[in-house]
Amino acid sequence: MSVLLSAFYYCYFFVTAALLFIAQALISPLVLLFDRKKKLFHFLTSLWGYHLVKLNPFWNCSIEGAQFIEEGKSYVIVANHQSLADVFVLSGIRHNFKWVSKESLLRIPFFGWNMRLNDYIALKRGDSRSIKSMMANCKQWLSKGVSIMMFPEGTRSETGELGNFRDGSFRLALACNVPIVPIVISGTNDVISKRSLKFNFSGRMKIKVLAPVLPETFKGSTSKMRDYVHDLMENNLGLLKQEQ
Repeated sequence: MSVLLSAFYYCYFFVTAALLFIAQALISPLVLLFDRKKKLFHFLTSLWGYHLVKLNPFWNCSIEGAQFIEEGKSYVIVANHQSLADVFVLSGIRHNFKWVSKESLLRIPFFGWNMRLNDYIALKRGDSRSIKSMMANCKQWLSKGVSIMMFPEGTRSETGELGNFRDGSFRLALACNVPIVPIVISGTNDVISKRSLKFNFSGRMKIKVLAPVLPETFKGSTSKMRDYVHDLMENNLGLLKQEQ
């Protein structure tokens, strides 16, 4: 039954992704004229993404601490990465931001094309030119008051435990003098694990937004900021798991 339901869910995903892409493509001339930050596109994309979570009444998804992300301010937002479902549960965060995503996702029909319409930022892993371009794009958006969302682990966790962090998001926060907002996600790996395409249609997912971490505290040290945020997220991930 779960295989059949998963197949239906993927079909629904692509059909609605196509409808979203067509709708946004049609209004893109107006958005380019009047909404250069593409806030409307991100709002519609987030609405679509989170509705995929709420569609199943047997998925319980709660978000705590959203008040720490203030509208009108820009942040480097970092979250742990457990599952494909992370992108969709994080769509429930009502804030305008640009995703940093691996380049291959932006080539997926309709879903990836929509990411391109949103001006989400592509990254080719291990490619120094791509990393340099990604950092430049992120700095440009931050200078315009638009936040950036990144997974500092760089890939999904095999076990649900927090992996090592890469430096990029912390170098970005220090270079642009913007706060890091850590987000801890628990339970999404039980809904769909890294090595599976089959959904578990019953599950409890929790998202906890932590208070902003100010860059000036670390006096320009990327490693100190990275390690502090890692430990903070690791401790809170453990607490979330105890609550489930």
